[in-house]
Amino acid sequence: MDKAKAPEVIGVKDSVPNLYSNPNSEAKYYSLSFQASVLAIKKRKPPSLVSLCLGVIGRHFEDIIEDLTEIAANFPSNMKMALVAIARRRRLLNDNVIVALADSSWEILDLSGSEVSDIGLLQVVETCKHLQAVDISRCSKLTSAGVSELLLKCQSLEILRWGGCPRSENTARRCFALLKPTLEHVEGESWEELDTSEIAHGATSLRWLLWPKIEKDQLESLSDECPRIIVNPKPSPLGYRGIDVPRGARLDVSLDDPIVEDIDPKTWAVSGFVPRKSASSVSSTEELPVAEKFRLAFLERDNRLAPKRAKNARQHQRRAEKEWVMMNSRAKALALASLASKSLNIRN
Repeated sequence: MDKAKAPEVIGVKDSVPNLYSNPNSEAKYYSLSFQASVLAIKKRKPPSLVSLCLGVIGRHFEDIIEDLTEIAANFPSNMKMALVAIARRRRLLNDNVIVALADSSWEILDLSGSEVSDIGLLQVVETCKHLQAVDISRCSKLTSAGVSELLLKCQSLEILRWGGCPRSENTARRCFALLKPTLEHVEGESWEELDTSEIAHGATSLRWLLWPKIEKDQLESLSDECPRIIVNPKPSPLGYRGIDVPRGARLDVSLDDPIVEDIDPKTWAVSGFVPRKSASSVSSTEELPVAEKFRLAFLERDNRLAPKRAKNARQHQRRAEKEWVMMNSRAKALALASLASKSLNIRN
């Protein structure tokens, strides 16, 4: 009986995958399958109600900018920060938006690629005095005046991102000296007698600097005079020189990504919406051809000088009429007669 069943058993065994030929590979396969199923479950996790509401607000953000101060007055700080991240991605972040949403409890501030100027940045640093990570890269409207105030007033700043466009690179070079400690004129016989405020000014707590296009001599100067600042760290499993690189100090991620990770990306990819650009921003963009830049510059100059040309034309016409009256005796007589008749009418 057992011998009769042996061929059947062998056939069944041959038809079933050999699960025991390579136990390690099968265990690895099932482990990967389990991990994939867990990740799929995590991805299918529905967004929170707050994230859904922020998504709706973000799709119509341009409609509420004028009343944003009143609308967001009672919003918690994390919702305000999410709205800033959405506005930045939709190219709607400017002085009015950032000032209306600024909150004193913020520890990170991502303004990269925005239209925020020195005016908005100065008001924000007055409100947000506990910032630890700031991204001002590709902010063409920020100058050294605004960035210097940021470095001087944010005493808890540890991560700074700047550069990325010609104007931002120029601003970074002009503010580079503020990153290094300076020694004021003090009287004392030894370094131990110096006060901390007399040694360091500016970014005293800065630890990580993300500046992809930093020049070699600036990098060497910073490493010699201020070795505590690590420039453009490269993350690795073992850290950077034995130090764990914080997420905000990585070049491959945005500073505000965790804030909007639960919000639908379609929020800042609204179809049919084209951000309004001023004539100055259009004429200053580097992606336009040289011929187009010259054409826009000529049109701007022509529109600026049009009122002056019209005024000169009117003055020339009046001068020509006056000269004609003075040179022509008949016209002069008519002009005198007209003046005489006017004087008679006034007397009567």
